[in-house]
Amino acid sequence: MKQFYITTAIDYANGMPHLGHAYEKVLADVISRVRRMRGESVHFLTGLDEHGQKVQQSAERKGIEPLVFCDTMADAFKALCVKLEVSNDDYIRTTEVRHKTVVEKILQDLYDQGVIYKAKYKGFYSARAEQFLQEKDKVEGAWPEIYGEVTEISEENYFFKLSEHQDWLIDYIKTHEDFIFPKFRAKQVLEFLKEPLNDLCISRPKERLNWGIELPFDVNYVTYVWFDALINYISAVGYGSERFENCWPVDYHVIGKDILVPAHAIYWPIMLKAIGVEMPKSFVVHGWWLAAGAKMSKSTGNTVEPLDLVDTFGADAFRYFLMREMNVGQDSDFSQELFDVRYNVLANDLGNLVSRLLNMGHRYCEGTVPAMHVEEGPEKELKALWDATGPKVLELYDGLQFHTALEDIFKFIAGVNRYAEVRAPWKLAKSESAEDRKLLETSLAVMAEGLRLASVLLAPVIPSTSRRIEVLLGLPEVMAFEGQLDWSDCLKGNTLGEKVILFPRPELAKA
Repeated sequence: MKQFYITTAIDYANGMPHLGHAYEKVLADVISRVRRMRGESVHFLTGLDEHGQKVQQSAERKGIEPLVFCDTMADAFKALCVKLEVSNDDYIRTTEVRHKTVVEKILQDLYDQGVIYKAKYKGFYSARAEQFLQEKDKVEGAWPEIYGEVTEISEENYFFKLSEHQDWLIDYIKTHEDFIFPKFRAKQVLEFLKEPLNDLCISRPKERLNWGIELPFDVNYVTYVWFDALINYISAVGYGSERFENCWPVDYHVIGKDILVPAHAIYWPIMLKAIGVEMPKSFVVHGWWLAAGAKMSKSTGNTVEPLDLVDTFGADAFRYFLMREMNVGQDSDFSQELFDVRYNVLANDLGNLVSRLLNMGHRYCEGTVPAMHVEEGPEKELKALWDATGPKVLELYDGLQFHTALEDIFKFIAGVNRYAEVRAPWKLAKSESAEDRKLLETSLAVMAEGLRLASVLLAPVIPSTSRRIEVLLGLPEVMAFEGQLDWSDCLKGNTLGEKVILFPRPELAKA
């Protein structure tokens, strides 16, 4: 049976991890966890792009070999995954033999087909973007800042015939509405394709760049970094082997909007078509994190080191913020103030519910979840809220609307807290009547059940916290949605854990 296959872009080994890297990995991880809880077999890939001019230059500035430099960067990016509890199944580095072998095979196959040719090029080159440019790339007569310094060069190189597939690609995008998510990004790609495509330069002469994969048909050249990097998506899952058939076509390529055009939406589909490989099912294209309306990037200096926030507030709080704040596909702002607002929701709504339940469960029921004895208006109202919430959240998860899904989950959690205020078990505990005792036990049992159900839905986003709640409720680890989202009295008789503070107040967390 085919696995659900999901990838992130492989990070470029030229700078330390930042907020954008963290978000993309968490987004792909949450999608992966949802699919696993749906009962699917998942293969989740991320990795590191290690070749290219900028990597070579960075290594030279440090006085070390490029591979040593890349080893350090790989350690940093892998550490980010561990910190954020990212559940990737594989980590691909483009310096690995398994990758280089596939790149060389594809280059040779395309060369043998006659779709790679040698020609002299004279034009503009951006060292920052590591790509050749044309006049049409200018905006209002000037090179955009993303290209950095642009120079004119003249040299011989090898080119891949992109242009002959332009009409096919336009037709493919128009007839496959799910190919690019969100759909408005497809319009941007089609707008780009209104201009004639130039063939892609897929080499760099060794006299200018020696850090890369040699062309198998000309050892005086190395492969252009994008032509090398994109192939990771198939090299990592054994292109040409039976294992490849179990994964491909990829279900989601999760990428940032800045690398959709031309690399992923133009180069990659045409490369795949040229080697006879089925198209990806979908690109999931996310936006940028902004600070005061400007993109957060190392070139502008307004970056946030994600590991600092994780160390202070915990991985789950950070993951929750990312998924709650950003609508997939749109840009979002980041600030410490916005983070604190979301963190306070976790502390006041979810954290407080856990504390109240455990405190009252030990005070009034000897640390055991009691039975539900009655079902009156307050219980029916909360159960109806759950019946409306559970299925809707699963639909939102499947539609990648995580921010709305989390909003709905926390509306339900707020409903559980309102229910507690209405029933007021701390008042019922003062009564000696048997009727009030049944109401007291019912109220704690209902609170526990509401917490259990919310925890199941939250598991893909805040996995460690959800697991802690399961333990506190005396439950085994929940691995699937199926059979776990029905309102029930399944917690009756379970032993409650001791009172904990899941989300310390921000001032205490920072301390």
